[in-house]
Amino acid sequence: MKPTLLILAAGMASRYGSMKQVDGFGPNGETIIDYSIYDAIKAGFGKVSFIIREEFAENFKAIFEPKLAGRIETDYVYQSFDLKPFGIDKEIERAKPWGTAHAVLAARNQINEPFCVINADDFYGYDSFEKMAKFLTTDVKDDQYSIIGYQIDRTLSDYGSVSRGVCSVDDNGNMVEINERTEVYFKEDGSVAYKDATGEHPLDNETRVSMNFWGFTPAIFKQSEDMFKEFVAANENNPKSEFFIPLVADKLIKNGTASFKVIPTGAKWFGVTYKEDKPIVQKCISDLVTGGVYPEKLWD
Repeated sequence: MKPTLLILAAGMASRYGSMKQVDGFGPNGETIIDYSIYDAIKAGFGKVSFIIREEFAENFKAIFEPKLAGRIETDYVYQSFDLKPFGIDKEIERAKPWGTAHAVLAARNQINEPFCVINADDFYGYDSFEKMAKFLTTDVKDDQYSIIGYQIDRTLSDYGSVSRGVCSVDDNGNMVEINERTEVYFKEDGSVAYKDATGEHPLDNETRVSMNFWGFTPAIFKQSEDMFKEFVAANENNPKSEFFIPLVADKLIKNGTASFKVIPTGAKWFGVTYKEDKPIVQKCISDLVTGGVYPEKLWD
């Protein structure tokens, strides 16, 4: 059974100012999602599921269906504010949905095969999709999941500090924990460091970080549903709280339910958060097209 690609595309893109999930970055207006799907098809994925807000469905279908018809099966998962499907008889006022792990839970009735989760607005590179596809077809189990570990110096900006989830990895290549470092940057000599309340600390340039590229079996749905109910009960009066995938991973690791293999990649990651990032991302993609990594017209 071929694995499924689950794309998190329900975010509001408030900092970007518009729907960056469908904004054009390639030479012919290709979205970042287009490049992820192109790489996933090449790597052997059999289906792509878009997690979106239901009101965006027609827009998404109009953009992606003509390109993908006959190339890969498509499916749509709607992330909503409705808690009743989880047995929670409450209406909680929020501006945003409940976060990435809740988005994954929204797909629980539509995915029956091993799958990976990625962000819509991040460029991951073919090597990551190839390695994840291999893991999902040969190694994944209900108690053995994975995360693509990016080399930290392949994810940083030349224009300032960023936040990164730094993975601690044991001798077997499994994740021990993720530590969120909120101010990570290049120093003048090209080395990497982060700052916190106690000062500046060095990081090895090959330190592995999470860019939200996870591999699961459908067992994750049952494993995380009770966690979500507990999270809602604890945070119903905190409208900005979010149920993130790393929270679930951390709990599964600590209670011994599952381990997470950190799959190293040398791929360069880049993404878009602010409008100012757009020309940088366009230049990165243009360079890849010029270098022959992607065709100029992706879907011809």
